[in-house]
Amino acid sequence: MTSHEFVQCLREAAPYIHTFRGKTFVIGFGGEVVDQRRFASLSHDINLLVSLGVRIILVHGARPQVEAQLKFRGIARRFHQDYRLTDLASLEVVKQAIGYTRAEIEAQLSVAMPDSPMAGANLRVACGNFIIARPLGVIDGIDMQYSGQIRKLETAAIKARLDAGDLVLLSPLGYSPTGEIFNLRMEDVATQAAISLKADKLMFLVDSPSGVVDADGQRMKEFIVREAETWLQTEASHLSDEVRRSMNAAVLASRHGIKRAHLVAQSDGALLQELFTHDGSGTMIAPEALLVMRRADIDDVGSILGLIEPLERDGLLVKRGRELIEMEIGYYSVIEHDNKITGCVALYPFPESQMGELACLAVSQQWQSRGHGDALLRHTEQRARQLGLERLFVLTTQTAHWFVERGFVEAELSELPLRKQELYNYQRRSKAFVKML
Repeated sequence: MTSHEFVQCLREAAPYIHTFRGKTFVIGFGGEVVDQRRFASLSHDINLLVSLGVRIILVHGARPQVEAQLKFRGIARRFHQDYRLTDLASLEVVKQAIGYTRAEIEAQLSVAMPDSPMAGANLRVACGNFIIARPLGVIDGIDMQYSGQIRKLETAAIKARLDAGDLVLLSPLGYSPTGEIFNLRMEDVATQAAISLKADKLMFLVDSPSGVVDADGQRMKEFIVREAETWLQTEASHLSDEVRRSMNAAVLASRHGIKRAHLVAQSDGALLQELFTHDGSGTMIAPEALLVMRRADIDDVGSILGLIEPLERDGLLVKRGRELIEMEIGYYSVIEHDNKITGCVALYPFPESQMGELACLAVSQQWQSRGHGDALLRHTEQRARQLGLERLFVLTTQTAHWFVERGFVEAELSELPLRKQELYNYQRRSKAFVKML
């Protein structure tokens, strides 16, 4: 990585660092992360998040550890409706496997070696009987015995540990008021923890190269809840059981108020890439559409300047200063993706000619191939119609083909409103294009 690329990475991450400070993240992962020695690198990333002021709740599973112990002891593995049927013998194995896995996680989070990403970390890990559980009972005539479901989370106790600066580690075991122990699913614990604590994010690390992928292996970057539910029913037969469980859990959490749920690969660095880059690395599920079109306000001036300055340097747009944009901000609209402005456009009405000028259309480079320019154009056309305008015109030097492909026709300068003709810059020699509305 060059020094320039390093600086650009930091600049891209900066808004997220500011946004995430003080927020609560629930991160769930299966026992294979520990079993396959992946947790060491993950612990470095978790340490970084904690150092940036993120409040972390880790929820771990132990399925491969349990499976290995059952096989060693010759105990049959049994499942019903994707829940392990936990008899007394299996429960002893579950307790041993979860205890071992939790100890391994705590050990990695305790590393503080010099010249390592954990140097000076001093992470304090809080564990305990935070989960009150009850038995699943009899399902389809099958007694699930010591397989349980969450009855209540001790949210006040968890918040107290988070307020004290601790990282909270939850294991998939629950306890009843009568002293019984129940085996829980990691996904259920993580989801209930996120909902009960009103977490800002719920994240699952899944054994997939890039979160949720389609049948061709292409990453599905984002869903709104209703899309995710439909996709799970019609398009998800290729998903592994683990990814399907996590996606169902993410949908449930979104339905109960979690604004952002993520499925991220277990690979090294994928968690940070998902959190601190706009394109991410996995799949995000949200209750509402992530793409928003709205009128600009004064707080958007800095973002608009950031979008148009590269185009001004290349001569694609006329140079505009901050003061001018502040004065004319009422003419601007912006498009946002996940609360980040990715494009802008201005509409200057000339009601005496029943025409409007489309100006300052700009989309950040990484979003230019995703239809944001077309969305801004449609929005501007709709605004123009609402103002009673009949035609839309644009002046351009280098993007004529883009507008022609979208119904604009080259016009003479004399066809423009008289006020615009008087302000025409003959040095730029921009071409005029008009579209009937």
